[in-house]
Amino acid sequence: MSFGITELIIILVIVLLMFGSKKLSSLGNDLGSAIKGFRSAVSEEPKPETTEAAEAEAPRSTGNEGSS
Repeated sequence: MSFGITELIIILVIVLLMFGSKKLSSLGNDLGSAIKGFRSAVSEEPKPETTEAAEAEAPRSTGNEGSS
């Protein structure tokens, strides 16, 4: 099942009539900013681990070291 140009135009006209041009404009802007944010989050390097995770992996001292 493939859509032709005529079917796509009819669908777009129906959507335009249902939501209005102002709502579609703001919806397009929101969608664009969401896609931009997703792409930037995916392309960023992973952030270092939080301090809690780093502290959990570090050996804990008991405070008895050096005393005999």
